[in-house]
Amino acid sequence: MSVKLALIGAGRIGSNHARLITNHVIGSELVAVVDPTPNAETLADELGAVAFSNPDDVLTRDDIDAVLIATPARTHADLVVKAAAAGKHVFVEKPMAVTLKDADRAINAASEANTVLQVGFNRRFAAGFAAARARIDAGDIGTPQLLRSVTRDPGPFTADPNKIPQWTIFLETLIHDFDALCYLNPGATPVEVTAHADCLVVPEAAGTGFLDTAVVTVRFDNGAIGTAEASFSAAYGYDVRGEVFGSKGMMTAGDARATNMTFYGAEGIAAATSRADTDLLSDAYRAEFQAFVDSIRTNTPSKVPGEAARTALLIALGAIRSVETGATINLAESIEV
Repeated sequence: MSVKLALIGAGRIGSNHARLITNHVIGSELVAVVDPTPNAETLADELGAVAFSNPDDVLTRDDIDAVLIATPARTHADLVVKAAAAGKHVFVEKPMAVTLKDADRAINAASEANTVLQVGFNRRFAAGFAAARARIDAGDIGTPQLLRSVTRDPGPFTADPNKIPQWTIFLETLIHDFDALCYLNPGATPVEVTAHADCLVVPEAAGTGFLDTAVVTVRFDNGAIGTAEASFSAAYGYDVRGEVFGSKGMMTAGDARATNMTFYGAEGIAAATSRADTDLLSDAYRAEFQAFVDSIRTNTPSKVPGEAARTALLIALGAIRSVETGATINLAESIEV
């Protein structure tokens, strides 16, 4: 059985996903591309698919089994609900939703339709992070005590801060790190969040609500303390790393280097770094799409269910509230659905 997929959202990341699926994911076939811009036709022609401008055009088609949603973040939840109601399996980029109410709607829609819902938390499929989790599951680290997850986007930062939705650093960037902390501390529940954020990369945008630098501390019910940090501009390239310190030892995962090659020469030691997420995490993207397709083909549970996205969102909303109030936020008491 080949899973027939439609891409909804043919921007930078959606186009990358479509090419990976077409060229590398076994048991899948990209049959449609949906986008209101000319990107749809351009990408569809490149990959041998059919272009559409409206998601409704593909959700009613019987020859499409699943959709991959890569539209702007605040459209995700409604599209998940519509796709599930149409009986389609859904892969949705993070965040699945930006409110807990919408997250619950998306989870419930997929559950009621008995369709696979997988969220795009790619760190889980990066080789180093997956190997770390395997060691944790085997008990090699002992009891997790301190955790860390880092995302630093490659500089220089050239975007217009006025065009970036408020709280993007928490809802769209650090959301990966919040999930990574939970992934590396399995079975634990986040209970408390303290966040600090500022406008350090583009200081002239200070006071507009734009934030480009943040550090978040997360306390878990098993006593572990996690930190997540992000910057919109790392001069040396794209940087994604994780660390777990436990009662039996420590593990690190991730690397800013493009490969494991290090050059030694007369001027010193040097290593090339990745300048895009689609380069550094190419294998992780490929693995998450393969997992999604395999879940559909084998009728097995999603590797990254909607509940994981809801937990990461809860931390993000706690971080936002912490920045707004300057206080530590109890997640059980302070965040409303």
